[in-house]
Amino acid sequence: MSSVPVAVVTGSNKGIGLAIVRALCKQFPGDVYLTSRDPGRGQAAVAQLQQEGLRPLFHQLDIDDLQSIRALRDFLKEKYGGLNVLVNNAGIAFKVHDTTPFAVQAEVTLKTNFFGTRNVCTELLPLMKPYGRVVNVSSMVSSSALGRCSQELQQKFRSDTITEDELVQLMTKFVEDTKKSVHEKEGWPNTAYGVSKIGVTVLSRIQARLLNEQRKGDHILLNACCPGWVRTDMAGPKATKSPDEGADTPVYLALLPSSADAPHGQFVSDKTVRAW
Repeated sequence: MSSVPVAVVTGSNKGIGLAIVRALCKQFPGDVYLTSRDPGRGQAAVAQLQQEGLRPLFHQLDIDDLQSIRALRDFLKEKYGGLNVLVNNAGIAFKVHDTTPFAVQAEVTLKTNFFGTRNVCTELLPLMKPYGRVVNVSSMVSSSALGRCSQELQQKFRSDTITEDELVQLMTKFVEDTKKSVHEKEGWPNTAYGVSKIGVTVLSRIQARLLNEQRKGDHILLNACCPGWVRTDMAGPKATKSPDEGADTPVYLALLPSSADAPHGQFVSDKTVRAW
């Protein structure tokens, strides 16, 4: 079993994920795994970074596929005995003018961005070694979407005692409400991506609380962050930040020094803790 520290970045064959891998290859003192659904694309991204003189490793990961997540889990357990850094970057977004029915957009978007991310956390968080760092890539859209929720939903999503099961029920209800075309009447905003990222931010708050309760002495720090508006396939060419600039905050959180005890359970943008 290798004693080398190990970092994993989900959904990292392009965009912000690739930029996070690039930065970690330069700064993280261990093995860095670039992951993607499609092995061909993943290997091509690894080759691109190798041409830059970097040495990422590749492992297949489709966060929509529980078997794929568990294969990565078993590999990490066997080879490294755990995990030091996890960056949950994988996510999808429909384009603004996409004509796919909203209920379908809601189901597909939440399946990956919330439920897929949650499954990765369920399988990989128990592997986190002492002083581990977990970064869940959310979005400022989660804040604006939260502001467009009903007061009742806002209270639930801001609660310091909401459980993971309650959050799952709410995310499931959103999808069901869109199918019945009653989501706005039920207090939801008209953004599937925004609601999925509310889920990621609240999930991060819950996970940090559980780490405090169950593994306080392990000094693991877990946060959600917004990379900013970044020029990627997802956000388009007009965005203000390059992917490398978008990687700044996730990488900062992934590399918080072992002496740090904060931020933890926070929503961070531009390396600054934001109110939720």
